[in-house]
Amino acid sequence: MATSKVLGYLESRKNLTGGACGVVGLVLTFTGVAGPYWPAVVAGLYGAGALVAPPERPALPDFPSPSAQLDAIRADFGKLRGYLAHVDLPATSAEWLAEIAELLTALLEPGWVAEALVQDPDGVHTVSRAVRQDIPEAVDAYVRTRWWTRMTPGTESPEHHLDRQLALLREEAEHLVTDLRDREARRQESHTRYLEERNN
Repeated sequence: MATSKVLGYLESRKNLTGGACGVVGLVLTFTGVAGPYWPAVVAGLYGAGALVAPPERPALPDFPSPSAQLDAIRADFGKLRGYLAHVDLPATSAEWLAEIAELLTALLEPGWVAEALVQDPDGVHTVSRAVRQDIPEAVDAYVRTRWWTRMTPGTESPEHHLDRQLALLREEAEHLVTDLRDREARRQESHTRYLEERNN
């Protein structure tokens, strides 16, 4: 710990600026300007340089890499599937969820699709939000509301709301898949044009 602090100071702007000013003091000493007070001149210039040195830049925060984000989303998606396996859902909702899960599995499976997804921060956010927020909240709201509707007949069924929410989530996932596919197609076309222009 103490060694790292010493090494950190040696590499700091204060030490480097102070050292440069101290070298100026040594030059003054060798040219005879500092005279017998050269140690005070060198130390004073070093101290002055350390005081006027620009402040240290704070270290950049260590954000997880996009691939690490996808690994975390995959792990959370596994937890979500375990949760959904124990929830009693209507047949239509279960079908919607199965289709959404299939799309998310295809997006998160390691390979070129996941690599394309990593290049799209908005896409990663969409998948993360679907896995960690939208799907679990929709299902949990259905499970909680279903019990109350038995006591208040005549209200709109929670099944209808769940099906509508899942349909919207499926549509969002399909849009993401389409966008990624179109982006890859454009990238391939661009590379083809580049090769054609290079050979002309």
